[in-house]
Amino acid sequence: MIILNGGSSSGKSGIVRCLQAVLPDPWLAFGCDSFVAALPAKLQTSDGGIVFAADGGVSVGAQFRALEAAWTEGIAAMGRAGARVVVDDVFLGGAASQRRWQKALDGLAVLWVGVRCEGTVAADREVARGDRVQGMAASQADVVHDGVFYDLEVDTTRTESMVCARTIAAHVC
Repeated sequence: MIILNGGSSSGKSGIVRCLQAVLPDPWLAFGCDSFVAALPAKLQTSDGGIVFAADGGVSVGAQFRALEAAWTEGIAAMGRAGARVVVDDVFLGGAASQRRWQKALDGLAVLWVGVRCEGTVAADREVARGDRVQGMAASQADVVHDGVFYDLEVDTTRTESMVCARTIAAHVC
């Protein structure tokens, strides 16, 4: 299991695609973006679900947390069943978010990877993407790493996704 944590627009999804290309065995990819997209529309704009504020802030409620816990346990079950899995996530709660994953992944081999990117660079990527609330990248660039332990860190500020993926793959193979 590989868990990538980094702020919005830090390059996690690109790294995941590159990892799937360079790792010798097949790896399934899951991410927080696909989890959010799977939520019912009413939970994508409600206090019980997830709310994206105009300034880029993100808040989540009890229904979101309950479904997120089920999603996390499902990913862990795939790992326990023998699937190789790479996850890209945004630890909005820093160390508390990592603890939720650690609990679900107990007993599994996990490579914890921090994906860093300077806030200004991530903010520029955010604008270029056009599918994010402006401000998320800058506000998340550092806070998602608060208190989080990593086996490995990569920085996408000036390093391409494929280079980062090869660095990560060297720790897996």
